[in-house]
Amino acid sequence: MYAIVHFKGYQFKVEKDAVVKVPYLADQNAGDIVSIDEVLVLRDENDITFGTPNVAGAMVTAEVLGHKKDKKIIVFKKKRRQGYKKKNGHRQNFTEIKIQEIKR
Repeated sequence: MYAIVHFKGYQFKVEKDAVVKVPYLADQNAGDIVSIDEVLVLRDENDITFGTPNVAGAMVTAEVLGHKKDKKIIVFKKKRRQGYKKKNGHRQNFTEIKIQEIKR
């Protein structure tokens, strides 16, 4: 069984016991439970249900594992023949969640 959910502006394909990287959840701590009620598609072994736009009554619950930082992204700006070069970078924060249950 899997579901496609809309969470924090992104769509994720989730299954039970899967670990998913989602955008940073500042108000959640490790061990907290997060419920996602915007389920777009729900698939069983034989049945597939599409929402219009959400599947009625479906919900996904997940546990917050922790907050981490992603790989470094290099931002490089250059204007040719002007002697202008600027190198900058950052590491984006994200939250790891573990899917506990998919309810129909």
